[in-house]
Amino acid sequence: MNITGGTYNRHKVIAPDENITRPTLSKVRMSIFNVLNSLMNFEGKSFLDMYAGSGIMGLEALSRGFEKIVAIEKNKKAYNVIKSNFEKFPNKNLHLILGDSLKICSKCGQFDAIYIDPPYFSGIYEESLQVIKNTAAGIVILEHVTDIDLPEYFEVIKQKKYSDKYVTFLKKIA
Repeated sequence: MNITGGTYNRHKVIAPDENITRPTLSKVRMSIFNVLNSLMNFEGKSFLDMYAGSGIMGLEALSRGFEKIVAIEKNKKAYNVIKSNFEKFPNKNLHLILGDSLKICSKCGQFDAIYIDPPYFSGIYEESLQVIKNTAAGIVILEHVTDIDLPEYFEVIKQKKYSDKYVTFLKKIA
């Protein structure tokens, strides 16, 4: 798996066992960051990957110019692979946390972009949105395969479909 754009374009990243994670496809990652780039300037901005899996989304964000990246992963094996990947990109603003996003991310401060891609049928999308209600300072990106009941404090600003999955961009309603 390779980073698809920015400073570290084409740098190789190791993915955890596919029984543990489901890394976002390169064409989907490219599209997510292209859309995100049309919505915000990345310079000086922060990016949270709530369910880091392979860590690729945080590394894409770093490569494309986000200043602060936080990745949270609950699975110890996946965490160790992400840690190994992050060590290839020494940066004091690249942070990896082992733990449950639903318990941790409210303590991490506000983020300009938040990426939410838990295991598809985990049933925690709505709970994730509730948890980040006060953490989302900008755009929230959901990768999902089923409809999600959005809370009234988020609005859809863009949605794209890729085969059997959707990527939905949300903004918090003031």
